[in-house]
Amino acid sequence: MYKQRTGIENPSYVSSNDDPVEDGDQNGSCEVQTEAEEPSAPKRDNWGNDIEFLMSCIALSVGLGNVWRFPFIALENGGGAFLIPYLITLFLVGKPIYYLEMILGQFSSRANVKMYNYAPIMRGIAYGQTMAIFFVTTYYSSLMALTLHYFIDSFYPTLPWSYCRKEWGDLCIDSKLDSDESLKRAQQNSTAVKKSSAEFYFINIVLQEKSNIDDGLGVPNWKLVLTLAFAWLVITVVIFKGIKSSGKVAYFLAIFPYVILLVLLIRALTLPGAFDGVLFFLTPQWDKLLDAKVWYAAVTQVFFSLTVCYGVVVMYASFNRFRHNIRRDCNIVTSLDTLTSLLSGIVIFGILGNLAYESNNPNIKSVVKSGPALAFISYPDAIAKFQTMPQIFSAFFFLMLFILGIGSNVGIISTVITVISDQFPNIKRWIVVFASVLICYGLALLYVTPGGQFVLNYIDFYAVTLVVTVLGVFELLSASWIYGVKNICRDIKFMLGVETSIYYRICWAIITPIFMTAVYIYMLVDYKPLTYNDVRYPESLYALGWCITAIGVGQLLIWGSYAIWSGPELSFDERFRGAFKPASDWGPLDPTALKEYQDFVRETTSIKKTGIWSKILDNIFG
Repeated sequence: MYKQRTGIENPSYVSSNDDPVEDGDQNGSCEVQTEAEEPSAPKRDNWGNDIEFLMSCIALSVGLGNVWRFPFIALENGGGAFLIPYLITLFLVGKPIYYLEMILGQFSSRANVKMYNYAPIMRGIAYGQTMAIFFVTTYYSSLMALTLHYFIDSFYPTLPWSYCRKEWGDLCIDSKLDSDESLKRAQQNSTAVKKSSAEFYFINIVLQEKSNIDDGLGVPNWKLVLTLAFAWLVITVVIFKGIKSSGKVAYFLAIFPYVILLVLLIRALTLPGAFDGVLFFLTPQWDKLLDAKVWYAAVTQVFFSLTVCYGVVVMYASFNRFRHNIRRDCNIVTSLDTLTSLLSGIVIFGILGNLAYESNNPNIKSVVKSGPALAFISYPDAIAKFQTMPQIFSAFFFLMLFILGIGSNVGIISTVITVISDQFPNIKRWIVVFASVLICYGLALLYVTPGGQFVLNYIDFYAVTLVVTVLGVFELLSASWIYGVKNICRDIKFMLGVETSIYYRICWAIITPIFMTAVYIYMLVDYKPLTYNDVRYPESLYALGWCITAIGVGQLLIWGSYAIWSGPELSFDERFRGAFKPASDWGPLDPTALKEYQDFVRETTSIKKTGIWSKILDNIFG
């Protein structure tokens, strides 16, 4: 009997001679040690109650992506027709992955790294995802700094982006002007491209943006340095005591944005031209359904919105009580996330419809800016045209964005902190929190420099999108085919006492991995050198970007090799096969529940099928 080694868990179940491990078990059926001593239960926090977990998941998933990313992605990819591929991908990709990550986190009571005790050779997936989520938390905080900057600006007697400065010249149009004045001003020089004062303000005052970064990024904007510091201060206060503090704040972070969103909905729908904007948003462009780019956009939006394949959902679920009804929460969160995206789209396009009406511009699409510009140019431009107290509407809008950002970033940075704390339990948590916050704040300063948006766009693509997409495919394959759908369903039966539907079985085993693989292939085929505002990066940065991607994805190879070579003194073949099987402590963290689970596994273990198709069908249908 080989004992579990320190540092990394035994990559295989090694049993006594009376209970041999059968070779070639790709589904990882859990043979267990029969002579192992009963382990002591590690101390781990739990949510104060089940509602705290639900509210935290809502605050995490319902974020900035619902408000500015979804409306623009929908507009660019078929309007109302985009809802069809979006709902299909949500049903076939988003919801199955969300439920799977919830299940694995709650069942093991471990964050994403130690969750891979079910297949130690795949542990590099978690390290790569943690690296990606670390970059996300740095640039996400810079967006929060921008929203806070605009929130403070909302209290000026005259909104500072509503009028043109002299230095901006004749190419600037006051955002606050009515339609006749705007049209007259625009006709003065019909050959020149006119820009609103809101756009000039965002580019020249807030970002102080450079046309390129060939000569460096520049010095951070001191105002954004301060708002960024305040954003991290708020995050630190929320996460300081872990889920004991963040769980309590989650009620506010999850509910209050909806209060503001409903206020904005009522106001938006009462604006002239609002219904034209909503109709434009919902009108289908059916020809888009045959475009592969639309389906790619739908999958990436589901990923971005639900925050799946980042390790955050696993981390939150790991703090649940073992028998918590997680299937109900999955249905609530995924449904609410979709409804919030639709509601946000109606609000946003109601505002943009009013903007087009006020500008005498029948083409609503022409007034829409993508990404951060949608939140910090199009919306402020529309708000500046309000005749009655635009400051109140502006303050509510940017306060909502800031709270949404806090709710999402709390979960994101908590994942990084939990991984570090789990790996180094002897380091006090407050030290990990302060060290992580200071490092993230320091890196986030890069995004508030004049070249900061170039950096954000670059990091989001090479360090996050490419890495998470690849590792997401391997996450699904490792759970569904290395550990096995059959074993996942068995674990759900033990934990929740319910049978897993054929919908989840087929999605986990076949449909979702195929969708994910197709998205990755499309990304590679459609790849073009990254640009920002049609400006190319220095050539050396493209090579560096692929190196960053390789480091993230390469964690899979690094930790896979470690799982093989750090095993007991067995042959290479035994170590290799063992690295694909669950560790000896895989199962519930509580010792009593673990023993019950091991007994349950023995009782439910069936005779293994022979033949490849028999094994495949047995894995899916049990």
